[in-house]
Amino acid sequence: MWVIALLGSATAFVESTLAQLFKKRNKESFIGGPAYYIKKGLHCNWLSVTFAVLLTITFGFAYNSIQSNTITDAMEEAFGLSPMLVAIILSATALIIVFGGIHRIANVSAFLVPIMAVGYFILVVVIIIMNYELIPYVFKVIITNAFGLEQSVGGAIGATIMTGVKRGLFSNEAGEGSAPNVAATATVSHPVKQGLIQALGVFTDTLLVCSCTAFVILISGLYKVPELNGIALTQSALESEIGSAGPTFIAIAIFLFAFSSIIGNYYYGEANIRFLTSKKYVLTVYRILSAGVVVFFGSLAALETVWNFGDLFMALITICNLIAIIALGKYAFKLLDDYRAQKKRGIKEPVFRKSQFPEIEQELEAWD
Repeated sequence: MWVIALLGSATAFVESTLAQLFKKRNKESFIGGPAYYIKKGLHCNWLSVTFAVLLTITFGFAYNSIQSNTITDAMEEAFGLSPMLVAIILSATALIIVFGGIHRIANVSAFLVPIMAVGYFILVVVIIIMNYELIPYVFKVIITNAFGLEQSVGGAIGATIMTGVKRGLFSNEAGEGSAPNVAATATVSHPVKQGLIQALGVFTDTLLVCSCTAFVILISGLYKVPELNGIALTQSALESEIGSAGPTFIAIAIFLFAFSSIIGNYYYGEANIRFLTSKKYVLTVYRILSAGVVVFFGSLAALETVWNFGDLFMALITICNLIAIIALGKYAFKLLDDYRAQKKRGIKEPVFRKSQFPEIEQELEAWD
């Protein structure tokens, strides 16, 4: 996951910079993403449509089933709530929000995400500091289990790498083509600004938040218990460190994080549904399926089932997006050179003009 985060910061920079470059004006803001830069930059309609369909399935369906499954498990572990009850409440709440429109989605996410991130990060950092003497042990466990002789002989290194790649991509989404859909909506003076912000986000997600979670689990020693997996493992690890409040805190934090992710995943799908068609009934059907049916199904499905579903479409969507950013990456690096050159000249706020790219100038409708 650490290696993927380092590589992912580069792909996140390229894809988000391209999303800014090829964004288009919408009624109230900008809109864009891989489907748009594939169509405008590569002039490959079939690939842009394929990507839009895959992203809608991956985030609107597959990832939403994972998030609802995580919430349900956390609530059952902490409060003993029936999965069916949680499924009904989750799907009903999600439907109310998504039918309220994009502004309601933005308001809910803006309120929930900071609370989740700050509270959780403070707690796990305190636990790590309290157990600072175990930090060398934690690194030893990570390194020896990843690259130890036993793992080499048993062929487990390959499995470790595959798991790290899949979970690393899930944690930061770098290269999958999801973040560019949001990155394109920002108003900036130069595309590189948003690219750098997205690159930083990868470090925050994986190197910071995920590593803190791993440290707490390893400090607790409960990773050795085969019966514990998924969110239950994290809850049990916190319980061993801070007492009975641990599972409750994690359940609340996971609800805030995963539910805001459900809303965000839904939006990724909606943005690409709008790319595919302007027919309102298609969007209505998508809303019912993504926020209602899929969230309900994910809450009751087996953990392995929802992860296999997500991993499959994660691979497909990433392949599509990587083809595009490899082909169009030259524009992102040219933009980076221009940004750096302006900074060296003492320009505090570098500005991009589409005349700098005469070969694609007609495709850059959002820039002067």
